Amino acid sequence: MKIRKVWDMAVIPLFIFGIALFSSSVLADQNDRLADRLDERGDRIEDRLDDKGDRINDRLDNRGDRVNDRLDNKGGRIDARLDRKSDRAADAGRDRLSDRLDKKGDRIDRRLDRKGDRTDRRLDKKGDRIDRRLDRKGRHIDRRHDRRSRQIDRRG
Repeated sequence: MKIRKVWDMAVIPLFIFGIALFSSSVLADQNDRLADRLDERGDRIEDRLDDKGDRINDRLDNRGDRVNDRLDNKGGRIDARLDRKSDRAADAGRDRLSDRLDKKGDRIDRRLDRKGDRTDRRLDKKGDRIDRRLDRKGRHIDRRHDRRSRQIDRRG
């Protein structure tokens, strides 16, 4: 029995050590396979994330381009509207100025007509007075001439 005890004491720890060595190599192999699988799965997940990120970036770029195009279109339309409105405002300003100038011109024309009419009346009156004075002077000269002629005819 003593041998068996020695045997048990020697073999059992060796057996346990063997099992532990076997188990550790199996565990090491399993750990290596698990690590390889995890690496592969991590690589696949990383690739999928890269693909998803690229697709998201592409979609964002497309949307950003569409937003930029819309903003450009809106900006162009706003510029065109502002141009039209400023043209209309300038036209309205020109029209108002033209109307004011027309009214001023009409008022000046009426005033000039009135002043011209008044001047014509004054000139007519003065002309009439001058005509009357000339007629009187002419008659006066005719009378004097007639008198002188008669005096000369009597003397002569």
